[in-house]
Amino acid sequence: MRCPVCGAPETRVIETRSSDEGRVNRRRRECPECQSRFTTYERLEEKSYLWVVKKDGRRESFDRDKLIRGFQHACEKLPVALETIEAAAARIEERVRASGQGEISTTVLGEMAAEELRGINKVAYVRFASVYREFTDISSFTNEISRLLDDKEAHRNG
Repeated sequence: MRCPVCGAPETRVIETRSSDEGRVNRRRRECPECQSRFTTYERLEEKSYLWVVKKDGRRESFDRDKLIRGFQHACEKLPVALETIEAAAARIEERVRASGQGEISTTVLGEMAAEELRGINKVAYVRFASVYREFTDISSFTNEISRLLDDKEAHRNG
C-alpha cells in the first residue's frame, strides 16, 4: 500500500481489526519513510451491481460510501462512532442485496436510511429527515419531533 502522505511504495500494517460483523478488515498502517499513520479498509468486492433509481428515473450504481457520507453529515458533532455508521450502511446494503431486486428507488433507500438513523441518534434522524423529506417550514419539524416524542412515550408506557 502506497503512503498517501509521502508516496513511499511500501507501508507496514501495525494493527488489523475485523469490523462490520466480519465483512471488513480495518488496518492501521504506518509509513517507514515519514512515520505517518493512516487507516485502510478491505472488503469483498460484490459481483452483482446494485442500482439506485432516482426520482427523475435516472439510474446510478449503489455507492455505500455515498450512504456513509450522508450518515456522517447527519451525525456531525454528535457522539456517533464511525463503526456504527458503517454498520448501518452495511445493513442497508445487505437488505437491498437480499431482496434480489438488483435496484432500489431513492425513496425506499431514504426510508431505510432514516430508519437506521432513528435507531442510532434522534437528532441525526431529524437532520436527515429534514433534508430527505424536504421539510419546508417549522411545522414539518415540529410534526416529526412530536412523532418521536409520541413513540418515546409509547415505549415508556408499553
